[in-house]
Amino acid sequence: MALLPLSLVFSLVADARRQLYRFGLLRIERLPVPVVVVGNIAVGGSGKTPVALWLAAELRSRGRVPGIVSRGYGGQVEGVAEVMPGADPVCFGDEPVLMAALSGCPVFVGRDRPAAARALLQSHPRVDVLIADDGLQHYRLGRDVEVVVVDEATLGNRLRLPAGPLRESVTRIAQSSVALAHGRLSRRLREALADVPVFEFTLAGDVFERVGDRSERCGPAAFKGRRVIAMAGIGRPERFFAQLEAMGVALEERRPLPDHHAYSAADVRIGGGDVLLMTEKDAVKCAAFAPANSWVLPVRARMEPGAAELIVEKLDGPPTA
Repeated sequence: MALLPLSLVFSLVADARRQLYRFGLLRIERLPVPVVVVGNIAVGGSGKTPVALWLAAELRSRGRVPGIVSRGYGGQVEGVAEVMPGADPVCFGDEPVLMAALSGCPVFVGRDRPAAARALLQSHPRVDVLIADDGLQHYRLGRDVEVVVVDEATLGNRLRLPAGPLRESVTRIAQSSVALAHGRLSRRLREALADVPVFEFTLAGDVFERVGDRSERCGPAAFKGRRVIAMAGIGRPERFFAQLEAMGVALEERRPLPDHHAYSAADVRIGGGDVLLMTEKDAVKCAAFAPANSWVLPVRARMEPGAAELIVEKLDGPPTA
Protein backbone atom coordinates (compact mmCIF):
# COMPACT_ATOMS: atom_id res chain seq x y z
CA MET A 1 0.00 0.00 0.00
CA ALA A 2 2.64 2.49 -1.12
CA LEU A 3 -0.05 5.08 -1.89
CA LEU A 4 -1.42 5.21 1.66
CA PRO A 5 0.75 8.19 2.73
CA LEU A 6 -0.47 10.17 -0.28
CA SER A 7 -4.03 9.14 0.54
CA LEU A 8 -3.58 10.48 4.07
CA VAL A 9 -2.29 13.80 2.76
CA PHE A 10 -5.22 14.02 0.33
CA SER A 11 -7.66 13.31 3.16
CA LEU A 12 -6.17 15.91 5.47
CA VAL A 13 -6.17 18.61 2.79
CA ALA A 14 -9.70 17.85 1.58
CA ASP A 15 -11.16 17.65 5.09
CA ALA A 16 -9.38 20.84 6.20
CA ARG A 17 -10.72 22.68 3.17
CA ARG A 18 -14.27 21.59 3.95
CA GLN A 19 -13.93 22.76 7.55
CA LEU A 20 -12.69 26.16 6.39
CA TYR A 21 -15.91 26.58 4.43
CA ARG A 22 -18.02 25.15 7.23
CA PHE A 23 -16.75 27.66 9.78
CA GLY A 24 -16.84 30.64 7.45
CA LEU A 25 -13.09 31.04 6.94
CA LEU A 26 -13.61 30.58 3.20
CA ARG A 27 -16.56 32.33 1.59
CA ILE A 28 -19.60 30.37 0.48
CA GLU A 29 -21.51 32.03 -2.36
CA ARG A 30 -25.26 32.06 -1.91
CA LEU A 31 -27.59 32.41 -4.88
CA PRO A 32 -31.04 34.02 -4.96
CA VAL A 33 -32.67 30.63 -5.69
CA PRO A 34 -32.35 27.32 -3.81
CA VAL A 35 -29.62 24.91 -4.90
CA VAL A 36 -29.73 21.10 -4.91
CA VAL A 37 -26.31 19.50 -5.19
CA VAL A 38 -26.24 16.03 -6.77
CA GLY A 39 -22.92 14.27 -6.28
CA ASN A 40 -21.06 11.26 -4.99
CA ILE A 41 -18.06 10.44 -2.84
CA ALA A 42 -16.36 7.99 -5.21
CA VAL A 43 -14.70 8.16 -8.59
CA GLY A 44 -16.63 6.10 -11.12
CA GLY A 45 -20.15 5.66 -12.36
CA SER A 46 -22.86 5.69 -9.73
CA GLY A 47 -25.85 6.79 -11.83
CA LYS A 48 -25.46 10.47 -10.99
CA THR A 49 -26.48 11.88 -14.40
CA PRO A 50 -29.72 9.85 -14.60
CA VAL A 51 -30.52 11.01 -11.05
CA ALA A 52 -29.98 14.65 -12.03
CA LEU A 53 -32.32 14.14 -14.99
CA TRP A 54 -34.88 12.41 -12.77
CA LEU A 55 -34.75 15.28 -10.29
CA ALA A 56 -35.17 17.89 -13.03
CA ALA A 57 -38.26 16.08 -14.31
CA GLU A 58 -39.72 15.76 -10.80
CA LEU A 59 -39.21 19.46 -10.11
CA ARG A 60 -40.78 20.45 -13.42
CA SER A 61 -43.78 18.21 -12.72
CA ARG A 62 -44.32 20.20 -9.52
CA GLY A 63 -44.40 23.54 -11.28
CA ARG A 64 -40.77 24.48 -10.63
CA VAL A 65 -38.43 25.87 -13.28
CA PRO A 66 -35.08 24.13 -12.77
CA GLY A 67 -31.72 24.91 -14.32
CA ILE A 68 -28.59 22.74 -14.28
CA VAL A 69 -24.98 23.77 -13.73
CA SER A 70 -22.06 21.42 -14.29
CA ARG A 71 -18.30 21.57 -14.48
CA GLY A 72 -18.36 20.17 -18.01
CA TYR A 73 -15.74 17.52 -17.33
CA GLY A 74 -13.81 16.58 -20.45
CA GLY A 75 -14.90 19.71 -22.32
CA GLN A 76 -12.87 22.69 -23.50
CA VAL A 77 -14.91 25.65 -22.30
CA GLU A 78 -12.97 28.57 -20.86
CA GLY A 79 -15.08 30.56 -18.41
CA VAL A 80 -18.79 29.70 -18.54
CA ALA A 81 -21.11 28.79 -21.39
CA GLU A 82 -24.64 27.63 -22.09
CA VAL A 83 -25.01 24.13 -23.52
CA MET A 84 -27.66 23.82 -26.19
CA PRO A 85 -29.28 20.53 -27.29
CA GLY A 86 -27.10 18.96 -29.97
CA ALA A 87 -23.97 20.82 -28.85
CA ASP A 88 -20.52 19.37 -29.42
CA PRO A 89 -19.55 17.12 -26.47
CA VAL A 90 -15.87 17.66 -27.27
CA CYS A 91 -16.39 21.33 -26.45
CA PHE A 92 -18.87 21.09 -23.55
CA GLY A 93 -18.43 17.57 -22.11
CA ASP A 94 -20.59 14.50 -22.70
CA GLU A 95 -22.80 14.67 -19.61
CA PRO A 96 -23.83 18.35 -20.00
CA VAL A 97 -24.69 17.73 -23.66
CA LEU A 98 -26.78 14.72 -22.67
CA MET A 99 -28.57 16.70 -19.95
CA ALA A 100 -29.23 19.59 -22.33
CA ALA A 101 -30.81 17.15 -24.79
CA LEU A 102 -32.98 15.31 -22.27
CA SER A 103 -33.82 17.62 -19.37
CA GLY A 104 -35.73 20.44 -21.04
CA CYS A 105 -33.78 22.76 -18.72
CA PRO A 106 -31.15 25.39 -19.38
CA VAL A 107 -27.70 23.89 -18.79
CA PHE A 108 -24.57 25.96 -18.11
CA VAL A 109 -21.03 24.70 -17.65
CA GLY A 110 -17.94 26.16 -16.02
CA ARG A 111 -15.17 25.21 -13.63
CA ASP A 112 -16.38 28.13 -11.49
CA ARG A 113 -19.83 26.79 -10.61
CA PRO A 114 -21.10 29.94 -8.85
CA ALA A 115 -20.18 31.95 -11.95
CA ALA A 116 -21.96 29.41 -14.17
CA ALA A 117 -25.01 29.60 -11.90
CA ARG A 118 -25.08 33.40 -11.98
CA ALA A 119 -24.82 33.37 -15.78
CA LEU A 120 -27.68 30.86 -16.01
CA LEU A 121 -29.94 32.95 -13.78
CA GLN A 122 -29.14 36.10 -15.73
CA SER A 123 -29.98 34.43 -19.06
CA HIS A 124 -33.01 32.53 -17.71
CA PRO A 125 -34.61 34.67 -14.99
CA ARG A 126 -37.63 32.34 -14.69
CA VAL A 127 -35.43 29.59 -13.21
CA ASP A 128 -36.37 29.18 -9.55
CA VAL A 129 -34.19 26.23 -8.48
CA LEU A 130 -30.73 25.07 -9.52
CA ILE A 131 -29.37 21.53 -9.76
CA ALA A 132 -25.58 21.43 -9.34
CA ASP A 133 -24.44 18.27 -11.12
CA ASP A 134 -21.40 16.61 -9.53
CA GLY A 135 -20.98 19.52 -7.13
CA LEU A 136 -20.73 17.78 -3.75
CA GLN A 137 -17.09 18.73 -3.18
CA HIS A 138 -17.45 22.24 -4.68
CA TYR A 139 -18.08 23.87 -1.32
CA ARG A 140 -17.87 27.47 -2.53
CA LEU A 141 -21.33 27.02 -4.02
CA GLY A 142 -23.89 27.26 -1.23
CA ARG A 143 -26.47 24.53 -1.20
CA ASP A 144 -29.86 23.98 0.40
CA VAL A 145 -30.07 20.23 -0.22
CA GLU A 146 -27.32 17.65 -0.73
CA VAL A 147 -28.25 14.51 -2.66
CA VAL A 148 -25.53 11.85 -2.57
CA VAL A 149 -25.76 9.06 -5.13
CA VAL A 150 -24.30 5.80 -3.84
CA ASP A 151 -23.32 2.67 -5.74
CA GLU A 152 -21.68 0.40 -3.19
CA ALA A 153 -19.63 -1.34 -5.87
CA THR A 154 -17.79 1.94 -6.59
CA LEU A 155 -16.62 2.31 -2.97
CA GLY A 156 -13.96 -0.37 -3.47
CA ASN A 157 -11.48 -0.67 -0.60
CA ARG A 158 -13.07 2.36 1.18
CA LEU A 159 -9.75 4.27 0.98
CA ARG A 160 -9.33 7.86 -0.15
CA LEU A 161 -7.57 8.87 -3.36
CA PRO A 162 -5.09 7.82 -4.63
CA ALA A 163 -4.96 4.59 -2.59
CA GLY A 164 -8.66 4.00 -3.22
CA PRO A 165 -11.60 5.43 -5.16
CA LEU A 166 -13.04 7.80 -2.52
CA ARG A 167 -13.03 11.58 -2.74
CA GLU A 168 -14.47 11.76 0.77
CA SER A 169 -15.06 9.16 3.47
CA VAL A 170 -18.22 7.10 3.73
CA THR A 171 -19.21 9.11 6.81
CA ARG A 172 -19.68 12.10 4.51
CA ILE A 173 -22.85 10.48 3.13
CA ALA A 174 -24.37 10.49 6.60
CA GLN A 175 -23.99 14.29 6.68
CA SER A 176 -26.02 14.80 3.50
CA SER A 177 -29.74 15.55 3.13
CA VAL A 178 -30.62 12.31 1.36
CA ALA A 179 -28.81 9.30 -0.13
CA LEU A 180 -30.02 7.67 -3.34
CA ALA A 181 -28.71 4.12 -3.62
CA HIS A 182 -28.11 2.55 -7.02
CA GLY A 183 -29.21 -0.92 -6.06
CA ARG A 184 -29.46 -2.50 -2.64
CA LEU A 185 -26.92 -1.52 0.01
CA SER A 186 -25.32 -3.94 2.43
CA ARG A 187 -26.44 -3.91 6.04
CA ARG A 188 -23.02 -2.66 7.11
CA LEU A 189 -23.18 0.36 4.81
CA ARG A 190 -26.76 1.17 5.77
CA GLU A 191 -25.69 1.24 9.42
CA ALA A 192 -22.75 3.53 8.55
CA LEU A 193 -25.14 6.02 6.97
CA ALA A 194 -26.77 6.59 10.36
CA ASP A 195 -30.05 8.51 10.11
CA VAL A 196 -29.75 9.93 6.60
CA PRO A 197 -32.83 8.94 4.53
CA VAL A 198 -31.95 6.34 1.89
CA PHE A 199 -33.98 5.59 -1.23
CA GLU A 200 -33.07 2.89 -3.74
CA PHE A 201 -33.24 3.27 -7.51
CA THR A 202 -32.50 1.29 -10.65
CA LEU A 203 -31.72 2.35 -14.19
CA ALA A 204 -34.53 1.00 -16.34
CA GLY A 205 -34.84 0.74 -20.11
CA ASP A 206 -36.02 -1.95 -22.51
CA VAL A 207 -36.35 -0.24 -25.90
CA PHE A 208 -33.40 0.42 -28.21
CA GLU A 209 -33.20 3.40 -30.58
CA ARG A 210 -31.12 3.62 -33.72
CA VAL A 211 -28.29 6.09 -33.17
CA GLY A 212 -28.74 7.68 -36.60
CA ASP A 213 -32.52 7.98 -36.27
CA ARG A 214 -33.80 7.96 -32.69
CA SER A 215 -37.40 7.61 -33.90
CA GLU A 216 -36.62 4.03 -35.05
CA ARG A 217 -37.02 1.65 -32.11
CA CYS A 218 -36.83 -2.07 -31.43
CA GLY A 219 -36.74 -4.58 -28.59
CA PRO A 220 -33.89 -6.93 -27.67
CA ALA A 221 -35.43 -9.74 -29.73
CA ALA A 222 -34.41 -7.86 -32.89
CA PHE A 223 -30.77 -8.75 -32.23
CA LYS A 224 -31.30 -12.50 -31.91
CA GLY A 225 -28.97 -14.44 -34.18
CA ARG A 226 -26.81 -11.40 -34.84
CA ARG A 227 -23.21 -10.83 -33.77
CA VAL A 228 -23.70 -8.18 -31.09
CA ILE A 229 -20.94 -5.86 -29.90
CA ALA A 230 -21.52 -3.79 -26.76
CA MET A 231 -19.52 -0.64 -26.13
CA ALA A 232 -19.48 1.56 -23.03
CA GLY A 233 -17.31 4.52 -22.07
CA ILE A 234 -18.84 5.07 -18.64
CA GLY A 235 -17.75 4.67 -15.04
CA ARG A 236 -18.81 1.02 -14.83
CA PRO A 237 -19.06 -0.54 -18.30
CA GLU A 238 -19.70 -3.97 -16.82
CA ARG A 239 -23.04 -2.76 -15.41
CA PHE A 240 -24.20 -1.91 -18.94
CA PHE A 241 -23.06 -5.27 -20.30
CA ALA A 242 -24.84 -7.10 -17.48
CA GLN A 243 -28.03 -5.14 -18.15
CA LEU A 244 -27.99 -6.16 -21.81
CA GLU A 245 -27.48 -9.80 -20.94
CA ALA A 246 -30.30 -9.65 -18.40
CA MET A 247 -32.51 -8.47 -21.27
CA GLY A 248 -31.61 -11.61 -23.21
CA VAL A 249 -29.09 -10.01 -25.56
CA ALA A 250 -26.21 -12.42 -26.28
CA LEU A 251 -22.97 -10.45 -26.47
CA GLU A 252 -20.11 -11.72 -28.61
CA GLU A 253 -17.80 -8.81 -27.87
CA ARG A 254 -17.54 -6.26 -25.07
CA ARG A 255 -15.65 -3.01 -25.50
CA PRO A 256 -15.14 -1.36 -22.11
CA LEU A 257 -13.64 2.13 -22.45
CA PRO A 258 -12.64 4.78 -19.90
CA ASP A 259 -15.24 7.14 -18.55
CA HIS A 260 -15.53 10.28 -20.72
CA HIS A 261 -13.62 8.51 -23.51
CA ALA A 262 -12.94 10.71 -26.55
CA TYR A 263 -14.38 8.56 -29.34
CA SER A 264 -13.12 8.30 -32.89
CA ALA A 265 -14.46 6.42 -35.89
CA ALA A 266 -11.95 3.64 -35.19
CA ASP A 267 -13.65 2.89 -31.87
CA VAL A 268 -17.00 2.07 -33.49
CA ARG A 269 -15.91 -0.09 -36.41
CA ILE A 270 -18.06 -3.19 -36.88
CA GLY A 271 -18.59 -5.74 -39.62
CA GLY A 272 -21.42 -5.43 -42.12
CA GLY A 273 -23.66 -7.96 -40.37
CA ASP A 274 -22.85 -6.90 -36.84
CA VAL A 275 -24.78 -4.78 -34.35
CA LEU A 276 -23.22 -2.19 -32.06
CA LEU A 277 -25.00 -1.32 -28.80
CA MET A 278 -24.06 1.68 -26.63
CA THR A 279 -25.26 3.94 -23.83
CA GLU A 280 -26.76 7.39 -24.32
CA LYS A 281 -23.57 8.93 -22.95
CA ASP A 282 -21.65 7.18 -25.75
CA ALA A 283 -24.22 8.06 -28.40
CA VAL A 284 -23.94 11.85 -27.94
CA LYS A 285 -20.24 11.52 -28.87
CA CYS A 286 -20.58 8.94 -31.65
CA ALA A 287 -23.69 10.03 -33.54
CA ALA A 288 -21.75 11.79 -36.31
CA PHE A 289 -19.73 8.71 -37.30
CA ALA A 290 -21.50 5.68 -35.82
CA PRO A 291 -22.22 2.82 -38.27
CA ALA A 292 -25.76 2.51 -39.55
CA ASN A 293 -26.41 -0.57 -37.42
CA SER A 294 -25.66 1.18 -34.11
CA TRP A 295 -28.27 1.27 -31.38
CA VAL A 296 -28.53 3.09 -28.07
CA LEU A 297 -30.32 1.91 -24.93
CA PRO A 298 -31.91 4.89 -23.16
CA VAL A 299 -32.29 4.34 -19.42
CA ARG A 300 -34.07 6.38 -16.78
CA ALA A 301 -33.78 6.34 -13.01
CA ARG A 302 -36.67 4.42 -11.46
CA MET A 303 -36.79 5.73 -7.91
CA GLU A 304 -38.25 4.32 -4.73
CA PRO A 305 -41.38 6.31 -3.77
CA GLY A 306 -40.98 9.28 -1.47
CA ALA A 307 -37.58 10.54 -2.60
CA ALA A 308 -38.84 13.47 -4.65
CA GLU A 309 -41.29 14.53 -1.96
CA LEU A 310 -38.55 14.58 0.67
CA ILE A 311 -36.20 16.63 -1.50
CA VAL A 312 -38.92 19.18 -2.26
CA GLU A 313 -39.81 19.32 1.43
CA LYS A 314 -36.18 20.05 2.30
CA LEU A 315 -36.00 22.68 -0.44
CA ASP A 316 -38.84 24.55 1.18
CA GLY A 317 -37.04 24.59 4.54
CA PRO A 318 -34.07 26.65 5.76
CA PRO A 319 -30.61 26.27 4.13
CA THR A 320 -28.43 23.46 5.53
CA ALA A 321 -25.00 24.72 4.52
